[in-house]
Amino acid sequence: MKSIKIILCILFVTLQIQAQKKKQSKPNVLLIYTDDHRYTGVHALVGQDVKTPNIDKLANEGLIFTNTYLMGSYNGGTCMPSRAQLLTGRRLFDLKGIGRVIPTEQVAIGEAFLNAGYNSHVIGKWHQDNKSLGRMFNSGATIMSRGIYLTDHYRMPLWDWRADGKYTKDNAVIYIYDKKGNIVKRGVKKGEIKGPINTEKDGPHTSEIYANNAIDYIEKNKKEKPFFMYLAFHAPHDPRQAPKKYKDMYPEEKMKLTPSYMEQHPFDNGHMTTRDESLAAWPRTPAIARKELSDYYAIITHLDAQIGRVITSLKKSGQYENTIIVLSGDSGLAVGNHGLMGKQNVYDEDGIHVPFIISGKIKGEGRRIDAFSYIHDIYPTICDVANVKIPESVTGKSLLPVINGDKKQVRDYTYHAYRQHQRAYRKGEYKLIEFVRAPDIDKHSKVEFISGSRTTLLFNFKKDPWETTNLAFLPEYKETLDNMRKEMREKSIELNDYKERNEYPVDFWDYYTD
Repeated sequence: MKSIKIILCILFVTLQIQAQKKKQSKPNVLLIYTDDHRYTGVHALVGQDVKTPNIDKLANEGLIFTNTYLMGSYNGGTCMPSRAQLLTGRRLFDLKGIGRVIPTEQVAIGEAFLNAGYNSHVIGKWHQDNKSLGRMFNSGATIMSRGIYLTDHYRMPLWDWRADGKYTKDNAVIYIYDKKGNIVKRGVKKGEIKGPINTEKDGPHTSEIYANNAIDYIEKNKKEKPFFMYLAFHAPHDPRQAPKKYKDMYPEEKMKLTPSYMEQHPFDNGHMTTRDESLAAWPRTPAIARKELSDYYAIITHLDAQIGRVITSLKKSGQYENTIIVLSGDSGLAVGNHGLMGKQNVYDEDGIHVPFIISGKIKGEGRRIDAFSYIHDIYPTICDVANVKIPESVTGKSLLPVINGDKKQVRDYTYHAYRQHQRAYRKGEYKLIEFVRAPDIDKHSKVEFISGSRTTLLFNFKKDPWETTNLAFLPEYKETLDNMRKEMREKSIELNDYKERNEYPVDFWDYYTD
C-alpha cells in the first residue's frame, strides 16, 4: 500500500511539473534560507523535541530531501561560502576565493529569474559583494548590514534596499519601539556596545522584521509579474535570543541531549578556538549543553512562527497555490554535539547536514527523497521545477529526475572540506573523515602556528547517524577504509581541491598521510 502511494505521489508531482511547463506558466518562487539551522532542527524531519509546526506543515505537504549537505568552507564564517554556493549553483572549489565576491561570469540565481521575466526581490542577510547584490535583484527591503554587526537580534544594524548599491555605515538603521510601541528607526551610534543586551521590549527581532518585509511585499504585489523572493533569515544564528514565551517552551533542566553529546571534543580538529567555540565554557557540561540547546530550540520555534506568518499572507492574498516554496538551512550547528558549539567541522548535524524542503505549489505529501545532494544543487532544481533556463555557469545538478522518479540518485557520493584541516567522503553506508595537523595564522595578530591532529574517523552512517562510534581502527573495516581513502583522494583531484586551483594558500593534501 505504501509503495502504491509513493508511485501515485511521484506521478502527481511529475504531471504537475509537466503541466506547468506545457502551459509555460510562471509560478512565484519563495526561497527561504535560514542560518545555522541543522537538519534535526525541524521536528518533522527526525522527531527531535524542537517545535516547528509551520515548517512541519510545509514538509508534510511537500517534498523532503533527507540527504542535502553543505559541500564545505574555506572560512570559519561558513555562512558566506554557503550562500555563494546557493546563489551561484557552483561547487565550493568553483567559487572565487572564499565566496565573498560573485564574478559577473557566474550567473546568480536572481539574475536567472530576472532574465526569465521575474521581479527579483531580496530581504535579510547578505554576505556577498554589493555589485552582485545589485545585479541579482531589482527590488528589496531590509538588508542585514555588513561590517556593523552588534551581535544582537534586537539591535541589528540594517540597510534599506538601495538601487544604487551605495550602502555605508552612515545609512544603516536600527529598528526600535517608540513610547507608543510603534516601530521606528534610529541611526547607529558611535561606540555602540556589542552583545545581546536588548530584549523584545526594546525592538522587533530580526526574524520579525524580515517576515514583516516579506508580508508587506506579498500584500502589495500587483501580480503583473511573477516574483522570485530570496528571504534570508539570520536566525537561528547566535546570539540565540527569542521572546520569553518561546524560551519558556524549553525548560533547561528538561532538555534531552542528543546521542552525540560530549563534554569535550576528543582531539584538536584544527579550529578549536573559533568565535563559535568561545560561546560556551569548556568542558560542555550537561547543564551548559542543555542551556544552549534550550536557547537554540527557542529561537528556531520563534523563527518558525515568522515563517508561518509569511505563508499565511500568501494564502490570504491568493498566491499560495502558485508559489513554489523552498526552504533550506545554510549549515548545521553542533550546540553540544561532539563537545562542539559551532559549525566549523564536517560532522553531519554539527556542520554540513541541512533541511531542504520544496512545498507550496509543489505537492508531495511529505515524500522523502534520499538522494545525495548539495546546497548548490538547489539552484538548478528550482530552475527546473519553475521552468527557468539553467545558466551554463551552474555546476550543481538538478534533482528533478529524482523528483519525477526517473532516477534514484544524481550523485553516488558526497565530498566535504573545511579549511586545511578536515576532509570527509560519504558513499553508501559509510562516511570517512580525515583530520591533519597543518599551518595556520591568527587573522588578528597575524601570528603563525600549527594546529590540528592527524586523526581518521570511519562511521557506518546507516547504523550510526549521529557519528558516535569510530570503526577506523577495527581490522574488519580495513578494506572499506582503504577503499574510501583511495576514492576520496581521487575525488579531491577531480573536484579541484588543491591549492593551485582553489586559491586557498594551505593545502590539506600537503599534510595528509594515510
